Amino acid sequence: MTGDFLPVSRRDMDRLGWSEPDILFISADAYVDHPSFATALLCRVLEKNGFRVAIAAQPDWKDPESLRAMGRPRLCCMISGGNIDSMVAHYTSTRKKRSEDMYSPGGKAGLRPDRPVIVYSNLARQAFGDIPVIIGGLEASLRRFAHYDYWQDLVRKPIILDAKADILVFGMGEIQTVEIARRLAAGTPVNGIRDIPGTCYSVAEKDRRKIGPYEVVGMPSFEEVSLRDKVSNRPDPKGLRAYAEAFNIQLTHENPFSKQCLVQSCNGRIVVQNPPVRPLSTEEFDSLYELPFTRLWHPMYDKDGGIPAIKEVQFSITSNRGCYGGCSFCAITNHQGRIIQTRSLKSLVRETTLLTRHRDFKGYIHDLGGPTANFQCPACEKQLKSGPCAHRQCMYPSPCPNVRDSHMEYLEKLKAVASVPGVKKVFIRSGIRFDYLMLCTDEKTRRLFMEKLVANHVSGQLKVAPEHICPSVLSMMGKSSVEVYDRFCEAFAEENRRQGKKQYIIPYFIAAHPGSTLDDAIELALYMKKKHFVPDQVQEFYPTPATVSTCMYYTGLDPRPGEDFKPVYVPRGRDANLQRALLQFNKKENRALVIEALKKAGRTDLMKTLLS
Repeated sequence: MTGDFLPVSRRDMDRLGWSEPDILFISADAYVDHPSFATALLCRVLEKNGFRVAIAAQPDWKDPESLRAMGRPRLCCMISGGNIDSMVAHYTSTRKKRSEDMYSPGGKAGLRPDRPVIVYSNLARQAFGDIPVIIGGLEASLRRFAHYDYWQDLVRKPIILDAKADILVFGMGEIQTVEIARRLAAGTPVNGIRDIPGTCYSVAEKDRRKIGPYEVVGMPSFEEVSLRDKVSNRPDPKGLRAYAEAFNIQLTHENPFSKQCLVQSCNGRIVVQNPPVRPLSTEEFDSLYELPFTRLWHPMYDKDGGIPAIKEVQFSITSNRGCYGGCSFCAITNHQGRIIQTRSLKSLVRETTLLTRHRDFKGYIHDLGGPTANFQCPACEKQLKSGPCAHRQCMYPSPCPNVRDSHMEYLEKLKAVASVPGVKKVFIRSGIRFDYLMLCTDEKTRRLFMEKLVANHVSGQLKVAPEHICPSVLSMMGKSSVEVYDRFCEAFAEENRRQGKKQYIIPYFIAAHPGSTLDDAIELALYMKKKHFVPDQVQEFYPTPATVSTCMYYTGLDPRPGEDFKPVYVPRGRDANLQRALLQFNKKENRALVIEALKKAGRTDLMKTLLS
């Protein structure tokens, strides 16, 4: 592959003739020089723009010397919590400690702290004193305001205050990161950088006049959204309502073409969120994948067997970014935005050609897609002019009439990549939005796409995500009806029969999502029994920051525009355990729980049906 690794040590810097880096990029992940890893992508973008970047990957968070090893950076420290949320990386949905970390050498756990953005920010202050600290990445992006923390079961302050950082970059970050570096290099003090879209900062309450240059939209304060009853120490109903209202304001201000900023007071300071950053142009998006990545883990990890996380993406290609699917339990919209950004055909072919020269390439592209593989253009023309609708989802409760069909564009990209010499097959693993295919295409396009999908892009199993089957639960999830899923399954099965193939759909279902009752879980179990499918693994609802579902879980209210904060039933504790067991009703270890669930629901008539 092309290029050298970015410096990770004083020896690397000496070899390059550097006395100091411009930027020290501190990451909770091991260093893998691949565009699927945020640290590599952002550091290569900074490098392209003329900045000297050194990487401190998983430094010893107890020792400031681990950061001083490469000297004091000239401009700033930039800090990322890694490709996935550290708390999700460390703990299961039942708060049990995980034994592996796929983004660490050899998959070893324990090489990053909990909440590394906060820990590393404090470490940078210890190491370098008064230096600009810029935080970003998924962990920071999803905690930019007061947020419910499932692991502590309380509302935490905006992370920029906990980390004592100067600027928070939210979203994917390429544009903001470079602009911040340019401003600092030009001599602008960090507290004078206040206007960059896609960033947050804080000011003292007495300096409210310094907020600008955008129109200010106020949100309920941290004190209001975290209000607890003084006697019971349980969340106060007024605080829960305020939390849902604050989240509603965030949901309706996701427009990169807006001229408004959101503000939230907290302990004498005001956190300011500027409008989201604009979407990348196709040319800009293409240029990211032209950067000189080695597409390998750093050799310093060879002795540990490398970094396991690269195996899933080593020979996968990103063709799009963003999602307008609007699933309540997903934070992609909050982080990447609702406006789809896509790469050109030529860029995808160039990257594929590069992959065919990789020492380990066997002829298979494991995935061509993004958050949603078949979203290959903005939802509608309006989005690129005035942004996504604030009070209307593109796909829920039914597809907007203006949603464009991009399946032919996707087929063209699949064909182009598959035609590159050395490629045997191109698979789709990043998720087909089946309702988009079934509801937003004409019959001719739908049949053609299904034909090509079955013939060329499935490796025995196709994973899709209906998530549930009960209308009330699907409504809370922001998902389409089970009838749409059933029609997709029938079309997939029919096409396999026509082609003489035996390929199967593997559905994802979520247990104990807000809105799901015990009766709903029983209905889902009966559905799976009827379909002769029981999942090997069950995904229990996991309340992670910045999702609609997590807001529902904490507040018991629906914060979505137009839902008027209506109450939502939230399964917890034993109820959630029973719902989870029902999704694997055939397992011996779940038998007692299934019996308990059926008795509790008054459905003992189903014991023979589910347990035989």
